[in-house]
Amino acid sequence: MIDVVLGIDTGGTYTDGVILDHQTRQVLKKVKTLTTKHDLSICILKVLDELIEPDNYQVKLVSISTTLATNAIAEGKGGKVALFLLGYDPELIHNFKFADQFGTPDFYYFKGGHDLSGNPQGPLDETRIREIAEELNNQVDAIAISGYFSPFNNQHEITAAEIALKNSQAPVVMGSQLSSKLNSIQRATTATLNASLLSLLAEFIQSMRKSLEERKIEAPLMVMHSDGGLMNADKVQSHPVETIHSGPAASAIGAKYLSEIDKALVIDIGGTTTDLAIIDQDRLKINEGGTIVGKYNTAVRAADVRSIGLGGDSLLSLNVENRLTIGPQRVTPVAYLAQSAPQIKDYLGKELPARMRKRFSPDNFEFWFIQNKPQRVITNDRSREVVNLLENGPLALTKILDELGVFHPLQFNGQELIRQGIIGRSSITPTDLLHVTGEFSPWDVESASIVVDWFARMASIDAEILVHRVRELMAETIAGEIISFITKIPFTRLPEYAPSAALGQWLVEESLYQKNPFLGNQVFLKMPIIGIGAPAGIFLPRVAELLDTELILPEHHEVANAIGAVAGSVILTQDAWMYPQLKGMHPVGYYLQVKERRLRFPTSEEAIGYAKEHLTSLVSREASTAGAANPIVEFEKIPEGAESYRLRATAIGNPRID
Repeated sequence: MIDVVLGIDTGGTYTDGVILDHQTRQVLKKVKTLTTKHDLSICILKVLDELIEPDNYQVKLVSISTTLATNAIAEGKGGKVALFLLGYDPELIHNFKFADQFGTPDFYYFKGGHDLSGNPQGPLDETRIREIAEELNNQVDAIAISGYFSPFNNQHEITAAEIALKNSQAPVVMGSQLSSKLNSIQRATTATLNASLLSLLAEFIQSMRKSLEERKIEAPLMVMHSDGGLMNADKVQSHPVETIHSGPAASAIGAKYLSEIDKALVIDIGGTTTDLAIIDQDRLKINEGGTIVGKYNTAVRAADVRSIGLGGDSLLSLNVENRLTIGPQRVTPVAYLAQSAPQIKDYLGKELPARMRKRFSPDNFEFWFIQNKPQRVITNDRSREVVNLLENGPLALTKILDELGVFHPLQFNGQELIRQGIIGRSSITPTDLLHVTGEFSPWDVESASIVVDWFARMASIDAEILVHRVRELMAETIAGEIISFITKIPFTRLPEYAPSAALGQWLVEESLYQKNPFLGNQVFLKMPIIGIGAPAGIFLPRVAELLDTELILPEHHEVANAIGAVAGSVILTQDAWMYPQLKGMHPVGYYLQVKERRLRFPTSEEAIGYAKEHLTSLVSREASTAGAANPIVEFEKIPEGAESYRLRATAIGNPRID
């Protein structure tokens, strides 16, 4: 019997799984299966069934990375949350439109909060908090509380949370427990998003535990943290927002593990997105300022990643100038849909030519299908009619429009049906082109060939040129995004007929496209690219060529995400704030805020010394509780201006395996 560890990554298109030998850390078995977004337990169980050999393997650890939190935030599918703002200025929020960032329309202002010195701005309005909490009982899924300057003093948050818990059945989240950052808007947003994810991630973890129990797997369950560390699954249930970018973080950790390179750009190209991350000095580069998810700027310390809506299943289309565009929408490849729904193949061969003669439109080979049964009654008559039509199987969009007697999906609220996950779309994708070239062809090649041929006719080129242009556009897009990611300067590709308005724009475009007959230049990457994901070997060689660097495709790169999910270390951080006690403009002492405790010291040296000792002990205990074996602690002093410092202890250790 071999002791093994099991890693699983649930991506937007595929779920990957690997078994690693616990002693040698060699990959023993790997599997890829399509992600079942409507119920992740289905694809996870399939991975377990294909990987586990009860007579040969003894599973000692299970670790998972997931896009569940990121997708729920981006798609607005979290729970309903009420946000309590203590000491925030309503006029300031209104004037600068900060409310758009909060992640909920249900926010309430209360007197209280603290100032820059950690002193109360005024008494906390406990009576109104009690009244609002009672009104919200059974009306919201969770309550988030954020106090002004709560990292310097969170007593009002604690009191408000106690009142809310006594007068409402909803769980309560405090912003100061999630972030020590002073940005009050980011902290409130993070608290709201965390609260909205509580039930979703709790159900996911419970489902995972149940699946493991059904397969008689008794092993610790870990989850990839947003900063590339592992955390105990129990913590995920109270801090779900900290799994944002869990997937891209796992990719980078897996890339580092497989390649053994200490500095590289990691590119993970999948079906839905292409994710960029940097490994530097053998560590994943972190965004200390707080990561962005969708339109929300959070206070979550996460891997510094850039996600592009570009992958193997990105929608191919032609814009108003008949120029090729790719993504950002993801659709199901026609090759896959035709394989699972034979009537699509019949339609493509028999009906499509006549429909194209009547109306030369890609709508004729865009198909809609039921993705998930509606969870509630559909009130829009036309929307309900569409769902009823599709109960018998997928239909071409033009057939749906004809049946309803309308001209556009907006007339039957089609986008809302897609947003809710009730309806899925299928059309031509790069994956269909790969079926034609034979580079990736697990599904219906004939159907893919038909739609590729028709699309090429619409673009007024032959299929071979179409394949080349798609490859080039994908490579140029990724290369441009890499330049923006590293420089933090936006780069937008201009139409061919538009002259570059600035020298910087011209230099980048000339580097990528080499158009000028007299002057040239080359932007090059000062590190290799590590390619991750099944299509990496197909699409990334040209990216490396454009940026004049080496492409490394390590063995097992197609499942590096799952390897990263289990190859990472347990990493925990604890922050404290030290800031001066002022009398006039002169410091007369120093305050130290450590979690719920606020202490005073005569000198900064004494405050820092106490913080180092206390934080080191605290983070060591928490890391051990989180599953780390013999963690090592690093301590750092981060200047924040005006003699204020963020004091941080970081514990790092391998997962403990009994």
